[in-house]
Amino acid sequence: MLDLEVVPERSLGNEQWEFALGMPLAQAISILQKHCRIIKNVQVLYSEQTPLSHDLILNLTQDGIKLLFDACNQRLKVIEVYDLSKVKLKYCGVHFNTQAIAPTIEQIDQSFGATHPGVYNAAEQLFHLNFRGLSFSFQLDSWNEAPKYEPNFAHGLASLQIPHGATVKRMYISAGNNLQDTKAPVMPLACFLGNVYAECVDVLRDGVGPLGLRLRLLTAGCGPGVMADAKVRAVERNIYFGDSCQDVLSALGSPHKVFYKSEDKMKIHSPSPHKQVPSKCNDYFFNYFTLGVDLLFDSSTHLVKKFWDQIQELLGHPMEKPVVLHRSSSANNTNPFGSTFCFGLQRMIFEVMQNNHIASVTLYGAPRPSSRARAEAIGH
Repeated sequence: MLDLEVVPERSLGNEQWEFALGMPLAQAISILQKHCRIIKNVQVLYSEQTPLSHDLILNLTQDGIKLLFDACNQRLKVIEVYDLSKVKLKYCGVHFNTQAIAPTIEQIDQSFGATHPGVYNAAEQLFHLNFRGLSFSFQLDSWNEAPKYEPNFAHGLASLQIPHGATVKRMYISAGNNLQDTKAPVMPLACFLGNVYAECVDVLRDGVGPLGLRLRLLTAGCGPGVMADAKVRAVERNIYFGDSCQDVLSALGSPHKVFYKSEDKMKIHSPSPHKQVPSKCNDYFFNYFTLGVDLLFDSSTHLVKKFWDQIQELLGHPMEKPVVLHRSSSANNTNPFGSTFCFGLQRMIFEVMQNNHIASVTLYGAPRPSSRARAEAIGH
């Protein structure tokens, strides 16, 4: 059974790991993978038809914990403990929920102190007691009547007519005072771990098509004196078609992974008459996972010739019929949304899922040695 420390408005964890509000989804998954022998039977819940309208959820079924992530920015928004019998909980090092200590309303009062009068939800038959960044829900279905209190004389828990021994059914950790309107906070400094994250990615274009990307990057604690000057810094970097490996490394740093292409499913659609001639060496990608960007380099010239960037809304309307892309027979067979449709428009390829949401955008461009000097490039 997990033994976890509750930090209101911040996190749930122990000495080995911590789920912190604002943490990226990929980082939470990395923690679960690292501790897979202890944290087992994890479900990933999402909406197939409207994935951006519903939270992404990691359900730790064995431990009675749900991690709710904002579907758009994929940062941790709410930590829910929905089965307190499966986990030990403590606050400031003192347990308030174990097999020997029941999380009664008296125990919550003793551990966390007084707060504002709670709210009774008749539809759910739950009584919600709220602290800043922390909420408890008590089950009332066995009670003869709803709790009562006088608003003019409500002074904390003592004013609520709640039967002794009522126990907590659910606990929530979130940012702010209102659980219903809570949003995922900015990523905390502790989650950067020396990585660089993209706040936004803009496409640099001229009248013909894309020239490259402008990335606004966020980093924290770089260089000497990290603890003395721990704050988030924002920098801008531009990457252009025709940039060398050295240009990219200088602008973005080392990639998380280098991937060498073994096949090209789109090669048959190339207008080149030599499209069936096998290449003597493989092109390769620089994978920047925390930026959501991959850069493809030509194996002969080692210059950037293609981008990939994940986006959330349609940027154009193609005129031709789409190409159907099946991933099941390739190395990347983990796409849960099935086959996708690829539409071409102005040296861009939009990969669209069957639910009409865009999975990725690929930008193509001929190498342009002078493109870096083109100050007139417009970001869209």
